Amino acid sequence: MSQNFKSISELPETFAVFPLEGVLLLPRGQLPLNIFEPRYLQMFEDVLAQGRFLGMVQPQMPTTPEEAAQPSKLMKTGCLGRITSFSETDDGRVVVSLTGVARFDVVQELDVTTPYRKVAANYRPYENDLVADVGALDVNRDALLEIVRRYLDANGMTADWDGIESSSNEALVNSLSIISPYGPQEKQALLEAESLAQRADILIALTEMVLAQMASAEGSNDNNSMQ
Repeated sequence: MSQNFKSISELPETFAVFPLEGVLLLPRGQLPLNIFEPRYLQMFEDVLAQGRFLGMVQPQMPTTPEEAAQPSKLMKTGCLGRITSFSETDDGRVVVSLTGVARFDVVQELDVTTPYRKVAANYRPYENDLVADVGALDVNRDALLEIVRRYLDANGMTADWDGIESSSNEALVNSLSIISPYGPQEKQALLEAESLAQRADILIALTEMVLAQMASAEGSNDNNSMQ
């Protein structure tokens, strides 16, 4: 089940959030979730009955022992998603497909009686997220495809190139960002990119750094083996 939204006025002002470190959702992107903790199973049931909206936002890393002893604060920006399909497993888990709708800034975290967290959100800085392919023509598609090829070759991996090459620029950039193997800070930078082209450039730069590190490590190993 999918749904297109024309205005941010159609989106909920408050909603449940699933705070997962290193997990990224972007508008019109697809994120699979495996839900099994009792508090999040309750969240899923409640969300299903209340419009199917769920926010994905990363927790902030604690910087002091005092912060580590408290529930983690949330990052400033997340992405609202909508449950578009789900299936229940024999062992009590729920496998969910969440489709990205629009990014949001956390206005405040709400006091709740539920075992899961909820926020009040502001979508206004991200109104264009509701419009598909905004800025897609500015993406350096050739550079992005080239870095993907180099990364796959360096790791001995293959891909469905027919599917990749037939993807729109938005689908390509956002899906690669979602599945990218980078850490929480890098994922947050991809989320907060001001444009699709900037997100693509960040993805290219991150992958260039990884390939350079791999080449350096390989060179060191070659030198060690010769000694």
